[in-house]
Amino acid sequence: MTTTAWRWAAPKGAGADELYFEQVELADPGPGEVLVDVRACGVNPADHKHLGRDADADPQPIGYEVAGVIAALGPDAVLGSGGGAVGDPVLAFRIRGGYASAVVVPAKDVFARPAGLGEAEAANLLLAGTTAAEMLHVTGVQPGESIVLHGASGAVGVSVLQQAAPAGVRVVGTASAAHAEVVRRFGGEPVTYGDGLEARLRERAPDGFAAALDAAGTDEALDTSLALVADRERIVTVVTGPRAQAAGIRSIGGTMPASAAFRDSVRGRLVELAGNGRLVVPIARTYPLDRAREALEFLRGGHPGGKLALVPGPDPAPPRLE
Repeated sequence: MTTTAWRWAAPKGAGADELYFEQVELADPGPGEVLVDVRACGVNPADHKHLGRDADADPQPIGYEVAGVIAALGPDAVLGSGGGAVGDPVLAFRIRGGYASAVVVPAKDVFARPAGLGEAEAANLLLAGTTAAEMLHVTGVQPGESIVLHGASGAVGVSVLQQAAPAGVRVVGTASAAHAEVVRRFGGEPVTYGDGLEARLRERAPDGFAAALDAAGTDEALDTSLALVADRERIVTVVTGPRAQAAGIRSIGGTMPASAAFRDSVRGRLVELAGNGRLVVPIARTYPLDRAREALEFLRGGHPGGKLALVPGPDPAPPRLE
């Protein structure tokens, strides 16, 4: 038996501009696999950035996280959170091909969705959340320390703020003036980026910062981090590039084996935090699945004000291409 699904994909080696919408037949899940009827797909910058880098997949899938319900389980399939039955609400992360109305994925990457966590929020929880957790982990942030966080109002930044505050960590976060209230809402102290940033940050922490976390990926963020934190082991960036490598600071990313292993290890804890209301995922907009290109274009414009989600309908239509 097969399941009919709609999905977005790109030709081998192509970028997001060549995404196409197609109908496919999914085979029943095999051993250790789960068929998920997708109710929401998370939209992340990594989705379009990683297209074109996969030299083997043809077509290239897109999308790393979803929320939905279990439609079928293969033999010996046990969820990452344990158990699992048809009809259970779930979320899945570190999958491939999430921009779809249904996906077959490894059961180990599927977790029970807590009752208090909405579908759009669940579909956007773990990529940003595990990145934030890793930033705090690799810099060895401790209770009572003051740290600087660049890009504090973005998805990763907001997750860092929420994970740091309960641990007793003071976070001074850079953001635009328009997003200062977002930083305050989640427990940070906002500082406006732009000319004079280093001086403004030094005023906030005359005794210095223990660590710097760069979730913005700008030259300003890197320059300021290097100026404020002498120990290069306590600076981390989410952007891999020659400047970071030359400066001897750590870069992290989901395609790196060490990052992937850590992120897999913290998924269950973050789902629990979100289920208890201690890790919130702000949602800015949702789009029908067939408008994925529009969602990606809005995301690429910067400062979406929260996460975006694609929502498959009961019978997705061909995409709007105008």
